[in-house]
Amino acid sequence: MKLSIKLFVFFVPVLFHLIYSDAGAIPAFARKYQVSCQVCHNPFPSLKPFGEDFAGDGYRMTEYEAPRYFIQTGDENLSLLRELPFAIRIDGIATFNSDAKGGFDFGAPSGVKLLSGGELSENLSYYFYFFMSEGGDIVGIEDAFLTYSNLFGTGINISAGQFQACDPFYKRELRLTLEDIAILQSVPGTSNASLKYERGIMLDYDIPKIGTGLVAEVLNGNGTGNGGEEFLFDKDKFKNVLFYLSQPLGKFLNIGFMGYFGREKLTMGPINTTSNIKMLGPVVNIDFNERLRINAQFIFRSDGRVYDEDSGFSMDNAGTSGGYLEAIVTPKGDRSKWYVTGLLNYVESDYHLLDYKSATINLGYLLRRNVRLLSEYSWIESEKNYGKLSLGFVAAF
Repeated sequence: MKLSIKLFVFFVPVLFHLIYSDAGAIPAFARKYQVSCQVCHNPFPSLKPFGEDFAGDGYRMTEYEAPRYFIQTGDENLSLLRELPFAIRIDGIATFNSDAKGGFDFGAPSGVKLLSGGELSENLSYYFYFFMSEGGDIVGIEDAFLTYSNLFGTGINISAGQFQACDPFYKRELRLTLEDIAILQSVPGTSNASLKYERGIMLDYDIPKIGTGLVAEVLNGNGTGNGGEEFLFDKDKFKNVLFYLSQPLGKFLNIGFMGYFGREKLTMGPINTTSNIKMLGPVVNIDFNERLRINAQFIFRSDGRVYDEDSGFSMDNAGTSGGYLEAIVTPKGDRSKWYVTGLLNYVESDYHLLDYKSATINLGYLLRRNVRLLSEYSWIESEKNYGKLSLGFVAAF
């Protein structure tokens, strides 16, 4: 078995190279501006600082002119796109010993996304993607929002719609590893409040000269469930808020601090009760000229009440703490074809079902700027302790 795994690890990347070496398609933004994906990504989908600025500017590049982007109708108040900027992303993986089951599984495609975004006017832009398939199921819309930049000339950008609450400090959907960031999705019991997808509004502002970043979010606080007949998506009368403050220090270091505060209604059998929620933690980002990037965060979460519907278990004042440490190495910066990513996850909770530790190493190779091969090994300590090996590809066009 060990020999067959080694042969598989060796030959699968070679096979993918033969299949994809002639792939030349490019995603929507690169196609629109007629530039390489390398301008924003290193490697894709991970964003460079320029890519972060591009997204923050409403998916527009002031340095590049988008040729013939709008149809000239003679009505200066009409924004009619000449061509809708769509892109497709397809992920595929093969995994050995997933969930400690000891088997080998082909999972291609493991995900298929349809994406679109861009500016509608000088200040207004949009972005959305539809998850056509995740693990074989249709997920639907995840990111979907409008952004208005420089509101009333104040420098404040406002976004409204559906997005991940953690986006200002870590963009989960753009990570390079198959292994997720555990603390960002840790939710005790029947709580719906998390740092994942939410409906709400986000305001962001950078203080000139000193570069301090300020972000505020107002959220429903219960995820992205169905709105019912009256399109009421909030399950209770409360709104949750998230604040994020970041400050660059020198050329390589950026530090930040996140605070999340909210309340939610919990149904504990025949009883309705209210739980107060708080999440706090520092964020550290280090970028050595895009050759070595280090991202780290620690979060402490407290829930006033926790209820597990399946077991009937309930608890007052439950604490959950944890964090992640991620390192991305691209030896030649954005010109690298090879990269290595390491990820450490740690979660410890009074609600012990959330306890989780993992160590991951991900080795990848860019066949094209928009076709990436990957191999990943994770050691996971949870309810079971086991190792998991994955091989796969990510392609965008």
